[in-house]
Amino acid sequence: MRDLRIVFMGTPDFAVATLDTLINNNYNIVGVITAPDRPAGRGRKLNESAVKVYAKEKGLTILQPTNLKNEDFLKDLEALNANLQIVVAFRMLPRAVWQMPEYGTFNLHASLLPNYRGAAPINWAIINGETKTGVSTFFIDEKIDTGAMILQKETPIEDTENAGQLHDRLMSIGSELVIETVSLIENNTVETTPQPENIETKTAYKLNKDNCKIDWNTSIDNIYNKIRGLCPYPAAWSSLKNDQETVDIKIYSAEKEIEVHNLEIGCIVSTKKEVKVAVQNGFIKIVDIKMPGKRTMDVKSLLNGYEFKSDAKML
Repeated sequence: MRDLRIVFMGTPDFAVATLDTLINNNYNIVGVITAPDRPAGRGRKLNESAVKVYAKEKGLTILQPTNLKNEDFLKDLEALNANLQIVVAFRMLPRAVWQMPEYGTFNLHASLLPNYRGAAPINWAIINGETKTGVSTFFIDEKIDTGAMILQKETPIEDTENAGQLHDRLMSIGSELVIETVSLIENNTVETTPQPENIETKTAYKLNKDNCKIDWNTSIDNIYNKIRGLCPYPAAWSSLKNDQETVDIKIYSAEKEIEVHNLEIGCIVSTKKEVKVAVQNGFIKIVDIKMPGKRTMDVKSLLNGYEFKSDAKML
């Protein structure tokens, strides 16, 4: 059995679960690489990554390079004398970094590769109406999420599950898959499968304002999937025209109602208790909403102090 000396690389909460599982399984973590502290909030106070906060609690050696090709960083990394590197939700590594350890560098990705390579695999699986997803481990190479696959684990996506809920499930499933992968490497029994080339795959594009906007002219399922696929972050948004005012609002959760109607697409139907938007073959019933400058609230709370005029419309 190999004696592993592991460097772990990651930044958000999703990565913390795996690091915690490695430590709880008594693996030797000789160093943690995470993002530099970032100024956040009105006071521009420096914010530490979730991985850094956890690593400090455990007394682990932490490196926070701004440039992964920096010679001083590469010397510090080499000095850790790791023979395996594990990457979970970090950033693209230069060859000098991923080639360094004897047993390689592997990554945990929150999709069933080769589909949903890229920045936001959990969101896009839901937005695109997938009924299943999973996690994959693979050895890193020059490109993004293209290396030889080690293990995969599949899970269904529930009809009403949002991105936050799926994130938490994949975080747990992924940490278990990493332990299985490390065990194979430790016992020198790892076998890899090249990812298929020249096949059409779905991409997990980086989320931005344009691809988070709701198109009310698409199908009721597409709109519903977009809302849950972007909840809780960054949230689906729309422009709301109400009387003479047009504002941008965020919709965090909704329900779909299949129903035949003759209303114009985007037209808002409101009562004292609910708000519905007319779409093809039915309505999107808004459950949680955020108005400009306000906190996120349920629609009943909104209707206590806000009135939708008869010509109100989502644009």
